[in-house]
Amino acid sequence: MPQNDDALLDALLSLPEMEFVLPSPNGQWVAWMWIGLGETADVYAVRTDGTAEPVRLTMTDQNTWPVSWSPDSQSLVVAQDTDGNERVQLFRVRLDAPQHMEPLTEANPGYYIHGGQLHPNGRWLIYSANVDENGQEIEPSLIYRHDLETGERVILARPNSPTYMPPSLNPQGTHVLYQRKDLHPSGEQLWLVSIDGEGDREIVNIGAERKVYGVWFPDGEHILIHAEADTHYRVGVYSLADSSLRWLIEDPARNIERVSFPQNADRAVLLDVRSTRPYGSLLDIKTGAEEAFPVTPSTLVPVAPAPGGAWTALHYSSTQPMELVRFVPENGEMTSLTRIWDMTTLKPADLIPAENFHWRSVDGMEIQGWLYRARGEAKGTIVHVHGGPTWHYEDWIDAEVQYYASQGFNVFQPNYRGSTGFGRAFTEAIKEDGWGGREQDDIRTGIEALIDANIAQPGRIGITGTSYGGYSSWCAITRLPIELVAAAAPICGMTDLVVDYETTRPDLRPYSAEMMGGTPDEVPKRFRERSPIHFVDNIRGRLLIVQGDQDPNVTPQHVTDVCAALDRVGIAYDVLSFADEGHGIHRRANKKTLYKRLVQFFEEALAG
Repeated sequence: MPQNDDALLDALLSLPEMEFVLPSPNGQWVAWMWIGLGETADVYAVRTDGTAEPVRLTMTDQNTWPVSWSPDSQSLVVAQDTDGNERVQLFRVRLDAPQHMEPLTEANPGYYIHGGQLHPNGRWLIYSANVDENGQEIEPSLIYRHDLETGERVILARPNSPTYMPPSLNPQGTHVLYQRKDLHPSGEQLWLVSIDGEGDREIVNIGAERKVYGVWFPDGEHILIHAEADTHYRVGVYSLADSSLRWLIEDPARNIERVSFPQNADRAVLLDVRSTRPYGSLLDIKTGAEEAFPVTPSTLVPVAPAPGGAWTALHYSSTQPMELVRFVPENGEMTSLTRIWDMTTLKPADLIPAENFHWRSVDGMEIQGWLYRARGEAKGTIVHVHGGPTWHYEDWIDAEVQYYASQGFNVFQPNYRGSTGFGRAFTEAIKEDGWGGREQDDIRTGIEALIDANIAQPGRIGITGTSYGGYSSWCAITRLPIELVAAAAPICGMTDLVVDYETTRPDLRPYSAEMMGGTPDEVPKRFRERSPIHFVDNIRGRLLIVQGDQDPNVTPQHVTDVCAALDRVGIAYDVLSFADEGHGIHRRANKKTLYKRLVQFFEEALAG
């Protein structure tokens, strides 16, 4: 165990967080992004046979993450932005030349790129971007075929509305699968276009207000369909040969939130998520037979088949850092590929386990959250609200939460309505009111349940969170009495939903309209009523505003405007901004500054 608070925080921040896990087409490698080993995030890869240490493929001063493998499994397309501005440049990195990044697109473009796949010919790059043929930024994201030798960019398809979902090239390089939101902000339809730009057509439409997703089979002739139904998700197969769609799984009792089909697999991978925990299964597409993936005490998520009858899988919990393992289903043998425990001074006993906490909200709906109890007598309770809101907290390690708990705070993470992990009906429930509705009551009643359970004490409760968690922090401090929320530290949180709609990235604007039931012109009253900036005169507790200056999602205009509003009514506040951050605080040094400042802020604010 580290001997002092600074050493503990350094150890927690250097415990690598894993994201964007991608198996290679041949199943011999897995690549991912690791956060924490350096000042910024970088891309790593490891052999799935367990014979070698992970290879660091990038080493830069900017966040870099993997996008796709080349068809021959010998290189990766990776993305990098500048200080979190999300205007990415794509590079190629070869396994035999690690840390040499070959530029594929221009640096810091004036538009947003989604995806990036190399064609089997090695010459073409497929992606979408909200830029027209004249280089002007536009709202819709067009589907491009970019010739890496000549620089020519050919538009394969022209959707009418923005979408942030990347296009997907089939393994044979003949067709591109992509999604459109042309009919309604809540829906997405599946479209297909040939690599020559011919035959652009809609192939699966399950309703204007419903979403459908597609994943290529290894044969490039079939597509695994994952689609919304009224209360659940269903799974089917679309055939290019005869344009047929056959449903395989239609079960309202299941919550299949994710599907994949590794190119080296003979079965699809399904993830049922129950009370935020994913359970894997393997689906034989021809017969419909399904085999459950083994369940272990910690979460085990299958990724792709590995040599020797094994699988690569993700293994994690709140006391087990997320790592890649080689898992043999036949005998349960598990071998770490990333060897996390060899990279840290922390031990499992140093980490505080997550506890399930349940309560009833205002309308009787059952809500779940995670509770981390302080060691010893608690100084207070910090409510830590997740972003999205279409996301959820799991039983996994969060360095921020672990640090707060180590410093004497109970930490509470509510999975309010609108969160994933509890079924489609629960996720969709947030749309009944729109942002700022009963999901905020879910958070409030969770706080009250903590008080009733003698876990939290009135007047000694603070709240923080990033993005939608920041918005929820603003809602709490402008709505709730000081007994329930005595301090708030919103991070990159929306204050004015009209400003958010008008200044956010164009590809995110339909999501706002979907969640609010319309645009600011269509439902102006709702946008105003749900904007905390109009209610800052209600604030009685302490306030610390945190923002990344390069944020293109929740722009710094939110801070400028809300500070002016606070000044007009004489409400005190502090601002902590980071010039080299975007949507969220990600650099390790900045995280250390932020977490220490938040502990100090909550210690002072909750002391009484």
